[in-house]
Amino acid sequence: MSIKKIILLLCIVFFTVQAEAQNDVERFYLKSQKNSNTGMYVLGSWALLNIATGAYGMTNQTGSSKYFYQMNLFWNTVNLGIAGYALVSAHLNDPALLSPQQMVDKHMTLEKVLLINAGLDVLYLASGAFMVSKSKSSTKRPDLLKGYGQSLLLQGGFLFVFDLVLYAVQHQLASRLLENAAFSISPQSFQFAIRF
Repeated sequence: MSIKKIILLLCIVFFTVQAEAQNDVERFYLKSQKNSNTGMYVLGSWALLNIATGAYGMTNQTGSSKYFYQMNLFWNTVNLGIAGYALVSAHLNDPALLSPQQMVDKHMTLEKVLLINAGLDVLYLASGAFMVSKSKSSTKRPDLLKGYGQSLLLQGGFLFVFDLVLYAVQHQLASRLLENAAFSISPQSFQFAIRF
């Protein structure tokens, strides 16, 4: 076999392997986006439920219950904004414009954000526990401290579980991508494949 034929054959193999790997990474990224979108639908549904019950409870309850519902309404207005923004951004995102590396980078960034959020959720829980505890000895607005603290415990607890579950789902997807990546090098060939 001549050198030209070998080079041509290597180029064909290289571009075929590269195209197949890109298709596999694109499938991985689309699954990652689907998982993320499902998470945002869950977050948005939680937010809508809390906004509705918060508005009702805030106007029909008194004492610490009134403040509990009030904080739920305020907190979930932000959650609804985050979920809405993420879903609109995902809808406008065109994976065809991203390189395989950019797809993987976007996925890994989401995993990091979820872990950072889980850390913040622990702070929300600690703040809520502190406010509830402080309400027992406070002479200034103990109902507000107790209601807001209980809301932070509920919202922080939900978000902690939400962020960790979504992280676990996304991390498992990335692990499968790496587990299923197979490299094979021999004097006759070089192979790269990803199996889902």
